[in-house]
Amino acid sequence: MKRYLIVACLFLGFVCGLYAQVVDTTVCDVVKNPAAFDGKIVRIKGTVVAGFDEFVIKDATNPNCGYPVNAIWLAYPQGAKGKAGPAAMLVVQPARNFTGKYTPPTRTAVTLDKSKDFKQFDSLLAQRHEKGADMCLGCTRYEVAATLVGRLDGVADATLQRDALGKIVGFGGFGNMNAYPARLVLQSVSDVTPKEIDFSKNDEETRGAPAEEESGSQFYLYDAIAAAQKTADALAAGPAKNAAVKAAGVYGMQGEHTGVFASSGTANEASAKDEELGTKDSPDGVLFNCTFNLDSLQGDALTRALMHMGVHVSELRNPAPRAENAPPYILESHAWLVTAVSAFYNGQKFLTLPGGYLIWDGNWPPAQRDDKMGAALKDFLANEALLGQ
Repeated sequence: MKRYLIVACLFLGFVCGLYAQVVDTTVCDVVKNPAAFDGKIVRIKGTVVAGFDEFVIKDATNPNCGYPVNAIWLAYPQGAKGKAGPAAMLVVQPARNFTGKYTPPTRTAVTLDKSKDFKQFDSLLAQRHEKGADMCLGCTRYEVAATLVGRLDGVADATLQRDALGKIVGFGGFGNMNAYPARLVLQSVSDVTPKEIDFSKNDEETRGAPAEEESGSQFYLYDAIAAAQKTADALAAGPAKNAAVKAAGVYGMQGEHTGVFASSGTANEASAKDEELGTKDSPDGVLFNCTFNLDSLQGDALTRALMHMGVHVSELRNPAPRAENAPPYILESHAWLVTAVSAFYNGQKFLTLPGGYLIWDGNWPPAQRDDKMGAALKDFLANEALLGQ
């Protein structure tokens, strides 16, 4: 009898130990000190948002945690084959010919529970908003509140590290532009509660806009790159044109090797290969891998997305003086302004961002356009993209 009691106590201790390994926390607590949670299995109650270049968890009760990046990047384990994720994403990676010292991180594998809850969660976040504006970049129909369990990857500083000449010599963060100091690799999800995003005001303002052109061809990427370059060349002389020409030019001509790679797919998995030395060389030892979801980016929307990511590449690769460590808020502001200007010069009547933020309306009086665009963009970056100045 005594032996059975010992075995039972050992078993209960083992089970309790398993449960003790899961740390209950909040988005804001993680964002405050992400390195302290690195490698831990955490449980977080939050709201998940899938947008243009976001796939993130925000705090359910306090979306603005008061930091430059107020969200945790969400990723599925490699091979999960989920449908939800960002419409576009840029990952910066050391190239095969990277000259700095780099040790790929070692991470414990996570297995995703593809339960009924996960399938509902993934399906809701993959649904697009398809009414109203003729171009709504990365607009999804729902955000989803849920309880999420997974491996937390965290770093003390997500800023790309540079030498005295501004060259990238170190890598840190996760997600789009490697800008997020924390990433949750999902293990399980429960308590799924969808909330439909209110686009009613935007849909009313953009009523009557023409339908988007559609294309799902893999080779459509090349056409869109050429269209972005043509649009940039056609802009009126000035700072916007200079930025657009640089952005469209990062991809080079078809077959040209620039260290910038555009591909199609759903960028929602934590892939070990993205944190290793790349398999290709680059002129400056750094790879800029851009992924575009052609299911979300139809027709001219893909051209705008390529322009947007091109701005990110150009500013990260060749930053302006004293802008080597510009925060994500500034980088996103620049990219959206160039995207909006290129859409306007390409004849786009409306341009809407996730959450229903209309940043371009051809009906705005010319004298009010800059103010209206600036106000909408400021609200979007703070409330939807969850970025702080």
